[in-house]
Amino acid sequence: MFSYYVYILLCSDGLTYTGITNDIARRLIEHQNGLNPNSFTFKRRPVKLIFKQEFNHVLEAIFFEKKIKKWSAKKKLALANGDFDLLQILSECRNATHSKYNS
Repeated sequence: MFSYYVYILLCSDGLTYTGITNDIARRLIEHQNGLNPNSFTFKRRPVKLIFKQEFNHVLEAIFFEKKIKKWSAKKKLALANGDFDLLQILSECRNATHSKYNS
């Protein structure tokens, strides 16, 4: 049975990249070596692995990857740093139409 990993890379320009793989070591080498000139990380090397989460089922990994791909860089960095208090603060809705602001 395979393990699947959702990972976050910190690129040399400060941007983040989120991906999924079943071989984290191989995938990191591929990013570092720039095997695909059209990839997001190609011109942003070197990259640094800042977060990885292991999953036993590919569908769980895909769901999590899709979820965090939509997050801001601040939220991704808070997750990578294990700063769950900050992550919760950054996750709160601040939309003026949110029910919290309509009293």
